[in-house]
Amino acid sequence: MNTWQELTITVSREAEEAVSNILIDLGSQGVAIDDSADYLGEAGPFGEVLPQVKQLNTVAITAYYPETVNLEMIRQEMKERLAQLRDFGLEIGKIQLTTQQLAEEDWADNWKKYFEPARITHDLTIVPSWTDYEAGPSEKVIKLDPGMAFGTGTHPTTKMSLFALEQILRGGETVLDVGTGSGVLSIASSLLGAKEIFAYDLDDVAVRVAQENIALNAGTENIHVAAGDLLKGVDIEADVIVANILADILVNLTDDAYRLLKDEGYLIMSGIISEKWDLVRESAEVAGFFLETHMIQGEWNACVFKKTKEISGVIGG
Repeated sequence: MNTWQELTITVSREAEEAVSNILIDLGSQGVAIDDSADYLGEAGPFGEVLPQVKQLNTVAITAYYPETVNLEMIRQEMKERLAQLRDFGLEIGKIQLTTQQLAEEDWADNWKKYFEPARITHDLTIVPSWTDYEAGPSEKVIKLDPGMAFGTGTHPTTKMSLFALEQILRGGETVLDVGTGSGVLSIASSLLGAKEIFAYDLDDVAVRVAQENIALNAGTENIHVAAGDLLKGVDIEADVIVANILADILVNLTDDAYRLLKDEGYLIMSGIISEKWDLVRESAEVAGFFLETHMIQGEWNACVFKKTKEISGVIGG
């Protein structure tokens, strides 16, 4: 095979994860995401501030297909799937679809430049599986295969989720990971000392991807992955529940999360665009939770809610 086909779609930032998953489901061998928000506050290797990048409300998602694939059929199917997302109430924005041919050697270079080892939190570093990396004494390394493209851990919503897990987990907890995607949050939970992690995703492809990524990380046999629709039918009591998915979906799990969490347990939610923050907060508080932490990066929000009767340590308590 000498060439790859490149399909780029520009959509609203809120639709990034859903559109990426559709492209993978349609056979893409990988996706790369260009998001201006990733450059907020970035500094160079010597501490210099990088040039300000114009902030946009859209992201460009590039998918790569073998030359044998009929790209026109992919384009048509993509348009139909995007229309379905609109029917579910997801804001897609103005859609732009472009295509081009890409030589195989260019594909290899273009793919790898998007994924480098990244220190995400004080303890957690994400390393592409094909990279040789020597960890420092305090680093916990999460190995991911970037070609699987269900999240590399560097998106603001994932960064904030990882930060929240690092602050909450002390060892021995039972964690439920809802909408696990790449499995990055489950792997992090295991490395941070959780005793048992149960990961769920509605997408069978995501379940497979998570299992493959977990297999790359030694000592994560305590992670159990299964197909599941949010927390429906789950009866496992948990100390922590984490969900990094769209706001319109998060509001559908808060009642079940409250049912499954032990007293003094935590619900971490991320993937919340600014316009939907009040919607998510109201849903959690109606379910009985109290807001303990609210994080913001760019247009994205993440939060930690607590199931507690002792409200002195929570926001508004």
